[in-house]
Amino acid sequence: MATIDLSTDTIRVRLTPAEKLWALRGDLTFPRGSVRAVTVEPDGLRATRGLRAPGLGVPGLRKVGTWLGRAGREFVSVRADQPAVRITLAGQRYDALLIGADDAAALAEAVRG
Repeated sequence: MATIDLSTDTIRVRLTPAEKLWALRGDLTFPRGSVRAVTVEPDGLRATRGLRAPGLGVPGLRKVGTWLGRAGREFVSVRADQPAVRITLAGQRYDALLIGADDAAALAEAVRG
């Protein structure tokens, strides 16, 4: 499962080797100053917006990759029965990140902090 590493200046999304293959991309890094909003989504699979392009989507189980929709381009890494954190960004390649986390509330607070 993807993990988020936080430093004072950056947010780094580290992907597993399988996620890199499924998403057709490597790890992502963003400046913390680009964060505009952080929300907790109780069901990460249902919170995904738009169409997959490219990535993996296994109905009811797993989604990894880029999703395009009205809200823009979103990087997604979520699985069934897990909450997620949506990080809205400004001025970056992705308009948002949707990353699954067992303790999404704590992760959201850490990103906000």
